[in-house]
Amino acid sequence: MAGVLEIYKKWKAVIAIILAGGYGKRLWPITRDKAKPLLPVAGKPVIDYLLEKLLTLKDVVNRVVVLTNSRFKEQFEKWARGWPSLNIDVVSDGSSCESEKPGAVGALAEMADLIHEDFLVIAGDCIYDDDLVGFVEFFNSRKLPVVAVYHANDVDQITRGSTVSLGPENRIISFVEKPETPLTELVGAVIYAFPERIKEGIKEYVRLGLSKDEPGRFIEWLHRVEPVYGYVLRGTVWDIGTTDAYINAEKHVKELPK
Repeated sequence: MAGVLEIYKKWKAVIAIILAGGYGKRLWPITRDKAKPLLPVAGKPVIDYLLEKLLTLKDVVNRVVVLTNSRFKEQFEKWARGWPSLNIDVVSDGSSCESEKPGAVGALAEMADLIHEDFLVIAGDCIYDDDLVGFVEFFNSRKLPVVAVYHANDVDQITRGSTVSLGPENRIISFVEKPETPLTELVGAVIYAFPERIKEGIKEYVRLGLSKDEPGRFIEWLHRVEPVYGYVLRGTVWDIGTTDAYINAEKHVKELPK
């Protein structure tokens, strides 16, 4: 632990932005009146698994923002009271239904002027095997945009997400969102680390009229205009996007060693 604490002392503080603005329509009726990140998996909300990892990084993560919608804002505020040791703000994107939502990238652009430090962007509806310590260390050693990637369990994980190719020093040389044909077995996870200046890139991307809904579309654009690096996570990522994925995540967590 002493070694980890020494590493922390060298890291610059960051803000963690958790994307939780979706309406989970593929999981209706389960998520009609409940936010997907708050669904229970093995006895606790999906988002708790992420917060446990951020808690170990609390000397680095100085603030957590949960970016959600007006329908589920109160649910997240109630949930956040159970994490008093973390500085959690719940921010609404202003939408109350699917047709009103600005999209994950659009919502990030709207709050960009409130970001005054390097920042993490993480999907709140996934369970991550990796503890994210190595990911943050990789970012702090470069201060360049970093995307977490992982080895797919099956082709569907890639075609539902993104296909990624890495070059020398793990620079991303190809990133295709929702590919018809996978380029490699690497999938892009919605775990990003950005230097503060990238908030201007997010605003520029939105001004260009590009897709504001899928965060991977921003990475697809960003890696073409400046260097973006990939960090290979240990284990896998369980995206709670469908009923089958939800069931599989529950099974996976229950099988983990205690």
